[in-house]
Amino acid sequence: MTRPLLLLDATGPESTALINAALARGHGVHAVPSSPTATGGPGKGPHARVTGWCLTDLSQPDRAQEQITAYARRHNVGAVLTVNEYLTDLTAYICADLDLPGNVPALARAARDKAVMADTLTAAGVRIPRTRPVRDHHQARAALADPRIGLPCVIKPVGGSGSAGVTVATSLAEVGGAVDTARAAVHPAAPVVLVQAYVTGTQYSVESLTRDGATTHLAITRKTVTAGAQRVELAHSLPARLPPDVQAAVYQQVDTAVHAVGVRNGASHTEVIVDETGRCTVIEVAARLGAGHIAILIGHALGIDVFTALVDVAFGHRPNLARTVDRYATVRFVTSPGTGRFANVEGLPEPGPDVPLVRWRVEPGSLVHEPATNAHRLGCFIVTGDRPAVVEEHADMLLRQIIVHVHPDVPPADQPSSASTSAIAP
Repeated sequence: MTRPLLLLDATGPESTALINAALARGHGVHAVPSSPTATGGPGKGPHARVTGWCLTDLSQPDRAQEQITAYARRHNVGAVLTVNEYLTDLTAYICADLDLPGNVPALARAARDKAVMADTLTAAGVRIPRTRPVRDHHQARAALADPRIGLPCVIKPVGGSGSAGVTVATSLAEVGGAVDTARAAVHPAAPVVLVQAYVTGTQYSVESLTRDGATTHLAITRKTVTAGAQRVELAHSLPARLPPDVQAAVYQQVDTAVHAVGVRNGASHTEVIVDETGRCTVIEVAARLGAGHIAILIGHALGIDVFTALVDVAFGHRPNLARTVDRYATVRFVTSPGTGRFANVEGLPEPGPDVPLVRWRVEPGSLVHEPATNAHRLGCFIVTGDRPAVVEEHADMLLRQIIVHVHPDVPPADQPSSASTSAIAP
């Protein structure tokens, strides 16, 4: 009898895809909800086929580890996975407790705590931006005196994901607010934030899968991000093709980084910047699948079923990572033109052969924001094709046709109400 999979935090499209992949492989699925009251059931779609729910408080990791491990033993669980970055270290410890394929528990914090990550990667010889942990505005300003940091600089929380709390500061006047923003992005508020040198170049990520310590790089993803103080990802496109020597240098840095943070069995998502000379700087490593539909893009562009491969690795099996097609895929994210209540959207593309996915996340009346984090994205669509330039042009044309209508939020009683607004998503 095949043993079941236990999935920590079974929410979001990536978790849904993992559930489907496990079920297709003949594995039952158990799940740990994001909170003890969010059981997910009876649910619809794949959640309706989850065999059981382990209720625990994931904000208390020691207690959660004990309860989840006991649950897994009772149900003869054969693999444990998560796509939630906040739970990757907990998952490593649970896998070790159960003697299942996973990552190195003693190193797993380095993929979650960015201060530890900076020290770990530096010690391993990985090229990273100069990074200083600071506790207050005074220390942050003092860090800028280091010529290896200076201005502009990046100020960000030691934890978090999705660009939450990250600011590109271009003047001393912006530093204090950036420190406060980084601290507030972590709950409870973090006493330490990071000041990091700003690296110029093109932003990419490397999507990889590791089994028994051997890493295979699946694709390089090119990122399109907003300008200004907050940098939100607006598009992912793959496979990005770099000159062979540059690609080899990127992979060498990523190999070292992935191993240094303890990834031995599982997916990883490494953010890098490549400058005009081809030099690669590693920004961060996450011990999880890339979010923002990157695994889905890999399936459309390269024919690799990343979700099934990850399930196979988690059960100790050799994954099939052979490319079966040679195409190109991009995702465009739709954002709000302002802060207010979402009214409606016009011009979303219709799904079709070259637009295999269109997704919208918000309902009328929902509070929306100009994008400050990736969580502020409202929806997305994927475009595929054989020629990268044609695919990018098609995606840009479709994006220009989308109009998001936002009503300003209800003003105070002594102020007149403003008219509704609409704008083309950036």
